[in-house]
Amino acid sequence: MVHAPDTIGIGIAGDPDKVVSSVEKSGLGSRMVCYGHPGILSGLTTTAALRETAEPERELVRDLYSGSLGAAVRGTLPSNSTLTALKAVSGVEHLERAALLETADGRKFFLAPVGVDEGWTTGEKVALVEKLREMAGRFGLPPAVAVLSGGRLGDAGRHTRVDESMAQAELVARLTGARHFEILIEDAVKECGVIIAPDGISGNLIFRTLIFLGSGHGHGAPVLNIDRIFVDTSRASPDYMNAILLADSLRKDL
Repeated sequence: MVHAPDTIGIGIAGDPDKVVSSVEKSGLGSRMVCYGHPGILSGLTTTAALRETAEPERELVRDLYSGSLGAAVRGTLPSNSTLTALKAVSGVEHLERAALLETADGRKFFLAPVGVDEGWTTGEKVALVEKLREMAGRFGLPPAVAVLSGGRLGDAGRHTRVDESMAQAELVARLTGARHFEILIEDAVKECGVIIAPDGISGNLIFRTLIFLGSGHGHGAPVLNIDRIFVDTSRASPDYMNAILLADSLRKDL
């Protein structure tokens, strides 16, 4: 077993008070480092270390890959520049992310794809199912996997996009031993620890609707296809405590 350092990095670009509050609520502040541009960290009171740098996105990723951090959380750093830096250093062409979500009544599940440019092909979905089935077990979630599509089977013929979505979902389900739940996400969440959305756009909409309109909770979105622990977050999230705790939990499993 590889023992990762217990230090966790988190990025700050905007809303520094929100990030610092999340760090303190996590109880892990003494083991954390906040990365931000010069000036943005000034005046902050926290038990975490503060690192001012002209390139916080690159510095966070570099420290993660140098081994000085055991895990990293994006926090409020910009998505595009941070994930671009992560792809460059990790050497992958694209990232595979899955959000750990919780409904208002306490049901937890992994949802993927959640990036608008992720999970469009059959192969990408199969890879997500294989990785997430194992991760769901690590978190005590049901191992069952639901593959969603754009309609019920009875909707076949109503639109070519719907037909293509259902055909792909059927294929992914057959290849992976998952179940095609059609468009019935409300049934899937009752039985499954992993839900595969029809594409990255609908996955992102499911995530945003649950968290920002449906009184649900987000616990961060770990990147699945790199050999380091990196938890992605939305800058619109009200809090990052869950993402910090998720990163620490994943670090302990290394």
